[in-house]
Amino acid sequence: MIEKLKNLGWKQLGGLVLIVIIIIAFGFGGFGGGFSTNNQNNIAKINKTNITTQDFIDYVNQSGISQEVIRDNLEDNIIEELLSGLISTTIIDLEIKDFNLLINEKTILKNIKENKNFHDENGKFQRVKYEKFLLSNNMSAAMFELQLKNRELQKHLFDFIGAGTITPEFLIDEKYKENNKSLDIEYFELENLYKIKSDYTDDEINLFIEENKDQLKREYVDFKYVALNPKNLIGVEEFNQEFFNKIDRIENQISQGDTFEIILENIDVRVIEVTEFAPGSKKQNYEDLIYSKKETKLDLIESGDNFLLYKIEKEYDRVPDLNNEIIKDEIAELIYQKGKFDYNRKLLEDIQNNKFDNTKFEELSNFNKKNISISSINDDEVFEINSVKMLYSLPVNSFTLVNNRKNKIYLVKITGSNKNQFSKSDDNYIEFVKSENTNNRRNILQTYDQLMNTKYQVQLNQKTLDRVKNYFK
Repeated sequence: MIEKLKNLGWKQLGGLVLIVIIIIAFGFGGFGGGFSTNNQNNIAKINKTNITTQDFIDYVNQSGISQEVIRDNLEDNIIEELLSGLISTTIIDLEIKDFNLLINEKTILKNIKENKNFHDENGKFQRVKYEKFLLSNNMSAAMFELQLKNRELQKHLFDFIGAGTITPEFLIDEKYKENNKSLDIEYFELENLYKIKSDYTDDEINLFIEENKDQLKREYVDFKYVALNPKNLIGVEEFNQEFFNKIDRIENQISQGDTFEIILENIDVRVIEVTEFAPGSKKQNYEDLIYSKKETKLDLIESGDNFLLYKIEKEYDRVPDLNNEIIKDEIAELIYQKGKFDYNRKLLEDIQNNKFDNTKFEELSNFNKKNISISSINDDEVFEINSVKMLYSLPVNSFTLVNNRKNKIYLVKITGSNKNQFSKSDDNYIEFVKSENTNNRRNILQTYDQLMNTKYQVQLNQKTLDRVKNYFK
């Protein structure tokens, strides 16, 4: 957030709603609260610093937003956003004062004279161009120079905060070497070591259901429905006004409390009755849709070229029925996945507790392992990128489990590593240096954000804020 602030011009900063300030403001009751004060001209207070309504009006005027725009957006909290922007800039000013940051007039004049907007074709400063700029922007030289001074002070603040964020070259070199070394890997897939789904007996399945019956209970429903379309409702193929009039009439009957049977009294259509239904692996469009809407007991819903009028008759919970082959297969799949998970967890526990060695590795692989070399920490040709990053955090002769992009699980051993030569003029190295410095800077600025959250307490005067809103109405 602060890094973004640094890159903004002073005018842009004026309308910015800083995340950190919003956190502070709303952390103390938001705009719905207020603070005790006898001065009704104070709209907000930051620690001991008051923000008056005049401060706010001046800020709004400097923002260039017209009263008409503000009036049209009062319901969209434009006043609160503008006030948040003013609180943000005030806190930045307080930080500048706290760090005793100064800038002299010579620096301001130097910046003006070096501004290319005020140069002629020969690159020389032209006072006339500067004066025209001030006139066209309806500001005095003093006002512009004050804004320029504030912008420079702000820049100094962020430079001060970010001081020391350049990582020493030798550390960058070492990290780059680590990230770009090659790893020699032995690995094999674990799929053949898992107990296959068809090997689970009925007794094991029943035991699994008993141990997990509360989690495995499914909600079933009994319902009836009809599929309405132009053909069966008005005797034609096309959707016309007569058809939609009848659909509207049915919706009105539902809202008036008519029953499913009364609605269908004069409609010649086949009623489909469904019992003991719960969604399964086999897609049933109408039934699945009605099940998803079961909270509403009687309704008319659209599905493709049909309107479904349905009535939920009954809802109830039931443990899985193993006489249903589809359900039995689903339970067997759950047991199989749990078996895989338990097997993998036991392997990891053995590895972490130093109970796993190369003899065990060779035994499990059945001497059917593969060998590869990973070229860098970004090489995800074989294994998923997060798995690769984990491998680069482990020493040689380590064992672990990794997966590929298709989520197949492998047991791997790191058999060796080799640091590769690199050139500091290489594009990859240059980008790496930039990213390291950026990450370090971001971490420092995030820490500074957290400090500001605790350093400044913001209180808002809701009564004054309401009066300001009324002023713009």
